Amino acid sequence: MPLMFRGLGTAVPDQSVNQTESTTLSEWVSADRPERASLVRRIQRRSQVQTRGSVLLTGDATQTIHQRLPFYGVNSPRTAERMEAYRLNASLMALKACKRALADSQLSAGVITHLITISCTGFHAPGVDFDLIDQLQLSPNVQRTHIGFMGCHAALNGLRVARAFVEADPKAVVLLCAVELCSVHLQYGWNPEHVVANTLFADGAAALVATHAETSNPKSTSGKVTLQASGSTVIPKTHDLMHWQIGDHGFSMGLSPKVPEAISTSLQPWLNEWLHSSGTDLNSIQHWAIHPGGPRILQACADSLSLSDDQLASSREILSQHGNMSSATILFVLDQMRQHDCHGPCVALAFGPGLCAEVALITL
Repeated sequence: MPLMFRGLGTAVPDQSVNQTESTTLSEWVSADRPERASLVRRIQRRSQVQTRGSVLLTGDATQTIHQRLPFYGVNSPRTAERMEAYRLNASLMALKACKRALADSQLSAGVITHLITISCTGFHAPGVDFDLIDQLQLSPNVQRTHIGFMGCHAALNGLRVARAFVEADPKAVVLLCAVELCSVHLQYGWNPEHVVANTLFADGAAALVATHAETSNPKSTSGKVTLQASGSTVIPKTHDLMHWQIGDHGFSMGLSPKVPEAISTSLQPWLNEWLHSSGTDLNSIQHWAIHPGGPRILQACADSLSLSDDQLASSREILSQHGNMSSATILFVLDQMRQHDCHGPCVALAFGPGLCAEVALITL
């Protein structure tokens, strides 16, 4: 039986940087020669990211980006310092998103039976899940599951877990929260893959409340957004194209320029077969919620699946307004589509280290 969304909520930091400020920061941490600074500026322009939020920003807009971001100085912070910044800020972001999702669902926190937390940008225990139980006053008996270090597609893995919970127990009420603080992992030095990651990634949190589709809740404002099916595949011979590794100075993203080509050549045959097994086909899909990993990845999906500009509008809008918030981003895209009053079959699609693709068939 389908999983029904009862409420959605998103949250971003109070402060953000624009593309000009982001370029200044990126030049400072990565470019030591004029020709490299010029390349950084081109990468920033091509990113299509206009604003990005960070929990590390302080002060106000009248100050320079260096004054507003004191966390990063002459020396690159070590991983322990970055994890402390995550510990101090992740739960606050997650709490905002969860409160909004609960308000949207018109359900009380006390009815939540299962809590799923998702993150790949930080670790500590007791973690975000314990803070949510305390601050939201969830039942101490709530069943906790954490999905960690899976990357940008992890919210779709979380939805699969949520669906399994409500299929096992039709009375289950699931609160799912993805929180990512990518800005705590800004990388110093000249490495093209790091420069691209520094340009794209941002902070954000998204949450949803979900139940069995047959559970009655007439007050819900989310409409009848349902998860019908989910799937996964590892793209052959792409193991070295994307990675997410823990180093002495934070988590390091490796993102090969070959990723868009790998997606473009492999996506359509697999997705066509998967949709057929789910009782539908590409021509029947009206809406596409594609994780905006970057403009080239979106274009690769468009080329492979013959998607129109309108079908990618929500993904591009989230990329422009908020950047790539890793696992939380796909829920931002779905919320945007819901606010735009989209209706009909929708495919949610995201990619992560492996190279792995995760897909969900959703009815809006």
